Amino acid sequence: MATNNPNAWLGLLKWSLAYSDGTKPSDENIKQMSKEDIAFLESVMKDGIIDEGERMKVILKDLTDSLETMLGGGGSSSSSTVTVESEQQEEKCKELDEDDMLEIMQELRDIVEQIDYARAFMAMGGLPFLLGCASSTAPKAIKKSALSILSTMCQNNPPVQLSLLEHGHMPPLIQLFFDYTPENNSADASSGDDSMREKVVQALSASIRGHSVAEHVFCQNEHGRLMLQLGLRMQQPENKPSAQLRKRSLFLLRAILTSDDANDERHKQYQSMISYICTHEINEEWEDDAEIREMSLSLLSQLLAPKEPPHKVASDTILSRKSQIASFGVKRIDCIRKMEEGSEEREYASLELEEWERIMIALAETK
Repeated sequence: MATNNPNAWLGLLKWSLAYSDGTKPSDENIKQMSKEDIAFLESVMKDGIIDEGERMKVILKDLTDSLETMLGGGGSSSSSTVTVESEQQEEKCKELDEDDMLEIMQELRDIVEQIDYARAFMAMGGLPFLLGCASSTAPKAIKKSALSILSTMCQNNPPVQLSLLEHGHMPPLIQLFFDYTPENNSADASSGDDSMREKVVQALSASIRGHSVAEHVFCQNEHGRLMLQLGLRMQQPENKPSAQLRKRSLFLLRAILTSDDANDERHKQYQSMISYICTHEINEEWEDDAEIREMSLSLLSQLLAPKEPPHKVASDTILSRKSQIASFGVKRIDCIRKMEEGSEEREYASLELEEWERIMIALAETK
């Protein structure tokens, strides 16, 4: 069978070493291979080549069996009589513990990094399994791993993105985000889990970005907008999300607002978030992460850039905050320029300085 597996040479090497010690010319004592030699060669070649398609089937079955047992749904029968056949099937079920499941889920993620294998896993029913796993009562590590595999599968892969839409993946994933959002004014940090919310936003982002229909469906979802507001700290400001969650939320927002399908109607739906970026996300006193400030400034510059047709809602929203943005900019630019030349601090702030200079020029050129 043809394969691109880079380790196929190992099978040939194994066979070669069994028949030659490397001390004699290879053309000595050449003789026709026996049936036993041919069988042995075929065996080691098979050992040196992994059929990724078959491996995905095995992984999916093992995970399904193990998760069913873990969640308490495996092995029960409504009949009091259990046939010998069903007992034999039960014996074949592989029950993996959490660590073993995480190990083969990582292997699966490595496989589906290739677009064709991602589509093959989709064809064998992998998406419903991953969505169900993420929304189940499985351990958090298992749920996060399922979300990571989803992200990998649908990244720049339109057929997988479309299939997720057909499975209605957005509502359950958005609900999963809310399930791990801390309660308002809650002093109990355990009431939320930002690492889980990060994975949810990552999976949704990968499934939406670059897909026109998926972007449109998400933008029409009121709960999706609320999810981004929570991720950006617009809601529940006393419960500050992790820097990684804020970055992932801003990354998704930027993709939605600057995509080829973005227009005034979409910008109006996200107008409050555009305004929030102008008043908070570029303000060092509010946002302490330099990378997030840089991303925010870059987004504002992109939204101000001339377009045909013009994006009037976004530009008008930004210009209505022109004085406030300029005030932040003058203060921050002065602070950065006073840093010692060649210092690590100045080097670290150089990208932010470039973005500030860019937005200040854009504001000055816009009437």
